Amino acid sequence: MPNPPPLYGDHPREFAANRYVYPVLSRRAGGISIGINLNLDKACNFHCVYCQVDQTTPGRKHVVDLERLADELDRMVQWVTSGHIFEGTQFQNTPTLLRRLNDIALSGDGEPTACANFDRVVERCAEIRHRHGLDNVKIVLITNASLLHRPKVRRALEILDANGGEIWAKLDAGTEDYYRKVNRSAVPWRQILDNLREAAVARPIVIQTLFMRIHGEPPTPDELDLYCERLREIVAAGGRIKLVQVHTIARKPAEIWASALADAEIDAIADTVRQRTGMPTMVFHGGGG
Repeated sequence: MPNPPPLYGDHPREFAANRYVYPVLSRRAGGISIGINLNLDKACNFHCVYCQVDQTTPGRKHVVDLERLADELDRMVQWVTSGHIFEGTQFQNTPTLLRRLNDIALSGDGEPTACANFDRVVERCAEIRHRHGLDNVKIVLITNASLLHRPKVRRALEILDANGGEIWAKLDAGTEDYYRKVNRSAVPWRQILDNLREAAVARPIVIQTLFMRIHGEPPTPDELDLYCERLREIVAAGGRIKLVQVHTIARKPAEIWASALADAEIDAIADTVRQRTGMPTMVFHGGGG
């Protein structure tokens, strides 16, 4: 295969002649993550102010080609696990500890669970994982949690659970007003909270949260307090949150008035989350990954 995209800083979802599958070196993953873009149509029911997807060019409307996706994933897994990925100039400086396949990530230029045949995609990913003997490699669903209640999505989550899957679910706000301001979605706020709770009751999940400045202003102390309260409510209902990922803008956002927090600011927010929830919390500063 040709050389992959650059390390950190940018995670393009186009790779060689592939339509769906692309490799990245991810700090959040702690190694090589094989991404699967299920949203070539750029369909998403969120319109986050920090979104990095280029909305100035139209998406391609089509149903995911399962056979092509599976073939691309199979070849990419072989390329990474064989070590050939590190022979190209753009990955040759990868630190030794990160020279591993950490996960297969279902994400994309929109909400992956909106894919019409999402359950079958997860099924094929699980088959390839099993065929290559990758019991230590997770299948990660990166989601805004808006559609986790749908029957087909629930079936897909059951397949994930049986195949080393993990849900990384977005929660960017503690209040409905802030949710509307940041995520700009018509999906009811209560639906997001209910889906997060139900998903966490069924299996441990990871919460991903991006904090930023909006028109120069960081989230208020009251907003942070209520964000922590939302996390505590999930646990009080029997949910399990295995990790909270606190990060800020790392790449060009959709809106120029959305900007990254300084390292010290995001560190302080993470400390607040740890102190008020007791949950394991990781910090990712601006700059990629």
